[in-house]
Amino acid sequence: MPNANNSPEASTAAFSNLKRLAYFAAVVEAGTFTAAADRLGVTKAVVSQQVARLERDFRTQLLTRTTRRVTSTEAGRAFYQRCAVILREAGDAFDELADVATEPSGTLRLTAPFDYGLTTVVPAVVEFSKQHPQCKVDVMLSDLPVDLLAGQAELAIRVGWLTDLQLQARQIGSFRQLLVATPAWARRLDRKLGPEQIAGLPFVANSALKTPGQWRFTNAKGQRRLVTVDAAVRLDATMAVRTAACLGAGLSVLPDYAVAAELQEGKLVHLLPQWTLASGGIHAVYPAARFRSAKVRQFVEVLGEVHEQRAARPRSAA
Repeated sequence: MPNANNSPEASTAAFSNLKRLAYFAAVVEAGTFTAAADRLGVTKAVVSQQVARLERDFRTQLLTRTTRRVTSTEAGRAFYQRCAVILREAGDAFDELADVATEPSGTLRLTAPFDYGLTTVVPAVVEFSKQHPQCKVDVMLSDLPVDLLAGQAELAIRVGWLTDLQLQARQIGSFRQLLVATPAWARRLDRKLGPEQIAGLPFVANSALKTPGQWRFTNAKGQRRLVTVDAAVRLDATMAVRTAACLGAGLSVLPDYAVAAELQEGKLVHLLPQWTLASGGIHAVYPAARFRSAKVRQFVEVLGEVHEQRAARPRSAA
């Protein structure tokens, strides 16, 4: 017989009996084992066995069985009243859990690099907030890595090439690296020549990169050129590099999302467009988990849409 106190054993027995409560309540409400089985989508034998097990465990007869109908005993009627409340509350709890799983709520904490964050993540945050005003967003824009496993954020947007195999990732999109400069610098280059001619020109390098002074170019014929540039200015942030390039400090390589507006407005020019540099990926990264919260899932969807919209904007002629 189950323990009647609040011991762990009693709690475990109560949870194991929850399904039997549903079977018992269905029989009381339907009036027969057959009707209850039809309602529950199981066989009559299963319902009968589970209710009999409940009576046996508690050594109490809950139902009086006849060939035509099943009625509750006095103990069964009292027990059913409690069962109805328990099952109703359990149903409400599951409904509430389903709402949490499908509707963003709480605070979404995410991190992103400053450059991509400013150009794409912030617009995505604004759109997400419009769609889900009940959910708050806390964004950390930083080029320094944030430890997701330590719980500092539940979502990170990473730009470039992934190296941490402990994390799960979904690719949002990709970006091109472009050799750019002001129109004045562009006029000094012979478009018929290759990347070698940029080696002796002033270059604005991003010192946050692993190899800011070396670039590998490839053309449509599969020809490759490894060029070592002369860094006249070294800066450790993409947006600072862009500003220096716009002011005419020299040539630079920047991701397409960081210079889209400048190319469109003619402040910068895409140099040597017949030669390409390695493309990188943009990923939503999160700790490994079986289930992803609704706020994370929905934000990643919104970010993907914003990224595609920005990538689809027409580019200025090279």
